[in-house]
Amino acid sequence: MARSKQTPVRLASSQRTRNPRLGTRRRPQESRDSILKAAVAEFAEHGIAGARTDTIARAANVNKALLYYYFKDKESLYEAVLDYVFGGLRDRVMPVLEGDAPPREKMLGYVGTYFDYIAANPQFPRVVQAEWMRSGARSAPMQRVAKKYFRPIFKKVAEILRLGIAAGEFRPVNPMDLLPSVAAVIVFYFSAAPVIKTLTKVDPLSARRIRERRKFVLDFISAALFLDLTGKRPRNR
Repeated sequence: MARSKQTPVRLASSQRTRNPRLGTRRRPQESRDSILKAAVAEFAEHGIAGARTDTIARAANVNKALLYYYFKDKESLYEAVLDYVFGGLRDRVMPVLEGDAPPREKMLGYVGTYFDYIAANPQFPRVVQAEWMRSGARSAPMQRVAKKYFRPIFKKVAEILRLGIAAGEFRPVNPMDLLPSVAAVIVFYFSAAPVIKTLTKVDPLSARRIRERRKFVLDFISAALFLDLTGKRPRNR
């Protein structure tokens, strides 16, 4: 007896295109963002040399061909990750630095915003450290990042320092010393989180510890930089 043939069910055109997968070119921004987030995790874990684009594509839920459609090779993807990391930081802190608040408030706002950005993205420091270890600060990607992202922030913080020093609110400090110190007190904590957890048996990235660390960072910078109205450092609170 002949087996009856079943007519395949065809979806209407509107149904087929209503929810395109990330693995297509129909949702370019979502696909690109998903690739970048997956790439951050892979580069943070393995560096650019050990990172695998097929692992990134799987984590991003896209096919490898689509990854190469947006980023021509692994180096291009890595540079896009650096833009993603530092562009996000610049976009967070520059409105604070360019606001109308007095110097003290601006400085604390800058430090707090910087801390919050890294706390929300604790893998970011490891991505940058991997690049420095691989090729040093003189590498072409880091030179580009320094000019595009670091320089505007440096200029604004230096201006705030100058105004605060002139107003008698800040100790006279060199911005070339302050900015690396701020970055160190914020970034190193997150870079060292796995070691801290091993040594202390406490999760350094728990919500409670992040709140405590943020308060410490703001108090630390305040004690190091701010003067009271008599021109002396404020007493410990």
